[in-house]
Amino acid sequence: MADTPRFKGRISDWILHKDNQLIAFNKPAGLAVQPDKTGDPSLLGLGAAYIRHDLYLIHRLDRPVSGIVLLGQKPSAQTALTRQLKAGTVDKHYLAIVANRPEEDEATLVHHLRNGKGNRSVIEENPAPGNKAAELHYKVLGSSDRYHLLAVQLKTGRKHQIRAQLAAIGCPLRGDAKYGFKRSNEDGHIDLHSHRIAYNHPITGERMEHTAPLPEGAVWEAFAEMV
Repeated sequence: MADTPRFKGRISDWILHKDNQLIAFNKPAGLAVQPDKTGDPSLLGLGAAYIRHDLYLIHRLDRPVSGIVLLGQKPSAQTALTRQLKAGTVDKHYLAIVANRPEEDEATLVHHLRNGKGNRSVIEENPAPGNKAAELHYKVLGSSDRYHLLAVQLKTGRKHQIRAQLAAIGCPLRGDAKYGFKRSNEDGHIDLHSHRIAYNHPITGERMEHTAPLPEGAVWEAFAEMV
């Protein structure tokens, strides 16, 4: 298959795992997971064209974020993994680059999120009608001259959760001007990477784990040995 328009490499190079139930892609930053009002290419559409049949959405990843996206090859696989997500048996681990080091090197953050204007999630400290509990755990893995690398494990899956919660403690993601970083990255991506996912295979029950290589670029390369 030819190179994917606007994105480096071939879609076959993005595949981390494929069987008759599931397919895991290493999504490049800037590619939408599913079709939206822009009409731009999406991972769901490109993947279906490559596999030559429909694929089924299991979870989402923000457009400017890179890393693992798991799609079902069958509706039954989508249903099984959706149940695991709701039950909390899917482990999703991210890597995040921030300019401000958190006050604590390791902590669990608990907030409540509601939808705000401008496609943003708004942090609220206490439960209230219309908001949802959001919980994550982070750990500082290391620092470079200017930035800090955090490992983040999601306990819940809310819209823009990592972006909003880290910004709430004064640590917006590098390039994430929407949540308070001083400037956007040149190509519009933000330095958040869906690095690893673990789940139970819908047919065999085997515990599966996939890891996505780090994105290219000098900032990520500076942290390669810390991961």
